[in-house]
Amino acid sequence: MSAQPKTFSELISGDQPVLVDFFATWCGPCKMMQPILEDTARQLGDKVKIIKVDVDRNPYAASSYQVRGVPTLILFQNGKPLWRQSGVVPSNQLIKVIEDNLRQKV
Repeated sequence: MSAQPKTFSELISGDQPVLVDFFATWCGPCKMMQPILEDTARQLGDKVKIIKVDVDRNPYAASSYQVRGVPTLILFQNGKPLWRQSGVVPSNQLIKVIEDNLRQKV
């Protein structure tokens, strides 16, 4: 992976919703989230941007959003957290949460 061109706050402050997966490489449930996130990205296309944040390599981003356990998913839009949940979230539930939040913004 190359260095990120933008800061975390720049990544989440756009108009497009951003789903952030706070994870750790040693975390079993985090590994279970990978195919779920790929499926979600495939189904939603460019409606949402999905980024992964390794809490061990980016402790500041994790602590600034009080991420205590991994995986923790937070949906941001315009820099504001709209939804968050810790633990494995099934793809259909994740898609529903994102689409519900998109509808509220329209």
